[in-house]
Amino acid sequence: MKNYTIGLVISMIAAGLGGCQMLQDSTVPASAVPVIESEMVNSGGEKIGTATFQESDEGVVIQLSVKGLEPGEKAVHIHKTGVCTPPEFDSAGSHFNPGKKQHGFENPKGYHAGDLPNLKVDEDGTIDLELTVKELTLEKDNTHSLLDEDGSAIVIHEGPDDYKTDPSGNSGARIACGEING
Repeated sequence: MKNYTIGLVISMIAAGLGGCQMLQDSTVPASAVPVIESEMVNSGGEKIGTATFQESDEGVVIQLSVKGLEPGEKAVHIHKTGVCTPPEFDSAGSHFNPGKKQHGFENPKGYHAGDLPNLKVDEDGTIDLELTVKELTLEKDNTHSLLDEDGSAIVIHEGPDDYKTDPSGNSGARIACGEING
């Protein structure tokens, strides 16, 4: 599994090497943190994988496991509405953007909270990755929550995001979608 949270792993190892600390009764076990699972569907409405979302101290951990896509670099974004109606997935709305910024990591006026790093679909058509997004939360009463009254969606596009062109990085058509509702 590709993992974009290397800094988190290094921090955890360093903390472990720094010494042990007694856990207090208020510590919540990782198994008690809710996980939201989304079924990923393609433009034909067929299930092609899953995306899971879990709150952590660093943000929302997203695990994405999808098959049946064309190999290559693809954009992936969080969209503002938790509805995935094939084939175009326009029902997911625009990018999740509670800060009212422009699009793209390289945009001096950006970026959207829903802008995510491009992903690479392997030669066999699969994606298996994990990333942590600090700009997102699953806390329902937070403006950056994926779980507002109409939910959110994770959308994979046909091409890569150029990280600068507003509103969607010239990433092309929406080819896969998963509803995020809790």
